[in-house]
Amino acid sequence: MKGLTDIPGILVGHASDYDGLTGCTAILCEAGAVGGGDIRGSATGTQEWDLLHPQHLTERIHGVVFSGGSAFGLEAASGVRRFLEHSGIGYETGAAKVPLVPAAILYDLGIGKATARPTRESGEAAAAAATNRAVVEGAVGAGTGATVGKLLGMRQAMKSGIGSWTVELEGKYKGVLVAALAAVNAVGDVRDPATNKIVAGARTAPNSMDFADSARIMKGGTPSGFSRTNTSLVVVATNALLTKVQATKLAQFASLGVARAIHPVNTMSDGDVTVALSIGRETAPIDSLGIAAAEAVVESILRAVRLAPTLGGVPGLKA
Repeated sequence: MKGLTDIPGILVGHASDYDGLTGCTAILCEAGAVGGGDIRGSATGTQEWDLLHPQHLTERIHGVVFSGGSAFGLEAASGVRRFLEHSGIGYETGAAKVPLVPAAILYDLGIGKATARPTRESGEAAAAAATNRAVVEGAVGAGTGATVGKLLGMRQAMKSGIGSWTVELEGKYKGVLVAALAAVNAVGDVRDPATNKIVAGARTAPNSMDFADSARIMKGGTPSGFSRTNTSLVVVATNALLTKVQATKLAQFASLGVARAIHPVNTMSDGDVTVALSIGRETAPIDSLGIAAAEAVVESILRAVRLAPTLGGVPGLKA
C-alpha cells in the first residue's frame, strides 16, 4: 500500500524547509474530486473552506493544501493554484479556469525559526513534486515542524510529522479503498487504541522519556504558561463515488479516528480539521466507508509519530 496515493487520481507532494523547520503538502486531484469537510478544533486556520460545504455551487475541487507557518502558511495555497492554472486545471468560468483549493494550517513557529514560513513558492514546489508514488512520511511537508504533547511546553514535547495509510473494504466491497494522510501537531498525546498506551506525548521532564499523561494533568487544570498553538490536519480519500453530503459525512467519520488516537483532542487550543475526497466510481455504504476512514486515520496518526526523527532538539521515535 502507498497511502493516500493508493486512490487513483490523487497525487501528493511535499516542500520541506529543514533549516526553519516548516513546510507544506499539496494533495492534488487534477481531474476534480467531490469534497467534504469537518472542523472539530476551536483554533482553526483555513482558506476556501466553504468549497467543501454541500450547499456551495461548485461540485468538485482540484487540490488540498496543508501547511505549517500558522496563518502565514496559507500563502502556500496560492502557489498550488498557480501551478494548477499553468497546467490548465480548474473550474471553467468562461473567461478562465480557476483552480479550487481548500487549505488549512498548523502552528509550528515554536520550533526551528519563527520567521520561516511556507510561501507561494513553497506551495508551487510541493505541487510540482506531487506524484502517485508512495507517500513520503515522517518529518516532511506540513509535518516538518510538527510536534505533539505540548501541554508542559516544547522542552517536554515530542517530534511528530506526517503519516499515511490505506484500508480496503472486504467481501463484496473488496476493491473499495479509503486512504488517509495526517499531519499531526496536537497539544495532546498520541495513544495506540489497541493498547490504550501513549506512543508519543508530553514527557515528565526534558531529559526523560516517561510520559506525563496530558489528559490526566488537564483534569486538574491546564498548566500556567501553556501555549495555545497546535492543530492536526487530516485528509481521507476514497475511490467510491459520493455526493457532497456523503463526502461531508465521510469527513465526520474520519474525525472519529482522530479522537481515538489523540488524547486530549479537539481542544480550544487545537485547530483540527478533516477533509474527505471522493474520486472514483466504486460503490459502498457510507457507514462502511466511515469505519474504514476512521481506521485509516488512526494508523496514519500512529505512523506520523513513529516515523518522525529527532529535530530541533525535540526527540522523535524514529532511530
